[in-house]
Formats: sequence, C-alpha cells, structure tokens
Amino acid sequence: MSEDKEYELNMESCSFEIPKAEKKILMIVTNTDKFDEHHRTGVWFEEFAIPYNKFIDQGCKVTVASINGGKSPIDPLSENLVEDIKWHKAKEILSHTEKLENVDYTHYDAIVFPGGHGPMYDLARSELVAKLIEYFAENDKLIAAICHGPAALLSAKQKDGLAFVNGRTLTCFTNDEEISAGKDKLVPYFLEDMLKNENAFFTADKNGAINVVEDGNLITGQNFQSSRQFAEAILNYLSK
Repeated sequence: MSEDKEYELNMESCSFEIPKAEKKILMIVTNTDKFDEHHRTGVWFEEFAIPYNKFIDQGCKVTVASINGGKSPIDPLSENLVEDIKWHKAKEILSHTEKLENVDYTHYDAIVFPGGHGPMYDLARSELVAKLIEYFAENDKLIAAICHGPAALLSAKQKDGLAFVNGRTLTCFTNDEEISAGKDKLVPYFLEDMLKNENAFFTADKNGAINVVEDGNLITGQNFQSSRQFAEAILNYLSK
C-alpha cells in the first residue's frame, strides 16, 4: 500500500470535533441606587448573579457594563449572607463595571438587562442603550431582559419610528406584583402599563410565578423567580 493511500485511510478513521465559537454576552446594569432619600434600590442581585454564573459556567465571555461605569448598586432587599458567599464573584464584578460607551457592542451575540427598580430611571432614558437595542434588533441578535430590565427597551425604536416593543410579545414585573411588593407608591411608573401603552403584547402569570416569554430574538422574564429559566432560555437560544 502506498504511503498516500495509508494516509487517506488513517484520516478516514479519525474524527475531528470543531469547537463551537465562544459566545459573547453583554450584561447592562443600573447605576441608580435610590427611589428617594429614604428608599434604596439598584440591581436585584439574583437577576444578575444567576444568569451571570450560568453564562460563565457554559464558557461564555461576559462583559458587565453600566452607563457611568464603576459600581452598580445592589438593592439591599435582594442581599443576604448565603447569596453573598455563593455569588461573591458576581458581587465583585458589580463593584467595577465597564463604562458602556467604551464597549464595542458590535462584537457581542447577546445583550442582557437584569432588573431591580434602577433600570426604570437610567436605562429607560438612555439614548446609548436605545442605540444598542436598535443595533441588536436590526442585526437579529439576541435581546433579553428580566423583571424591571425591560424598562431599558422603552427608549428604542423600530426603523419606521414605532416603539421597539410595538407588536412584540413580552413580560415584566407586573402591576400586581408591584403593589404586592409595596413599591407602587415609589416607582415613577408602572412598567407593565408603559409597555402596553407602546402596544406591546403583554403576557403575565400570577404573582411570583416563573414566566419566561420568547418572541424571536427577544426573551423576557417576569420576575426574580424566573432568573434560572431566563438564563437557560438565553443559553438555549445562543446554542442554536
């Protein structure tokens, strides 16, 4: 047998596994730390830490950014000693986020907005955040938000000038959940109402129920109880 023929047979007996490309996820968190002088807020820790850890565990490259960079405050009601120990790396990341304007978002496969009431103030009003969402929408890249994170979607537009959420099926922390949490007198608006006012197709489950809604390249979660399923939905989408 010739050397060439032997080489061909050896090649046929080998199997080569082509590694999947590393997925890049940009998580954008709030810099807002209060409703007023007497009531604190920020990012709801579970809604950040669970997805962040799942993304890292699955080999994704994750960048965490905020509008101002630096510290993203954690809502004190979402902290406890067990979570501080279990998610200490995630907490450390929140203390030194990247400044969003310094991030080249075109290199990312997904953009993710954790909740907490903070996004209702800064992310909802940011022209830069709107620009990012519009870019991801136009390029059919994944956009995901949970609980109050969908507030970030409010400033974005479609090409025809309609609101980004117009005609999209989604969810968020509901009016009933806001009232049950005792925050209805503190929030600047009910997020559910704002999304409905922009003609989103809003879908909700009962208070505290796990609810993740997928509409094409948009994934939304209703509340912090949905954090794990929300993260899994993102990973499943990116694995397609």
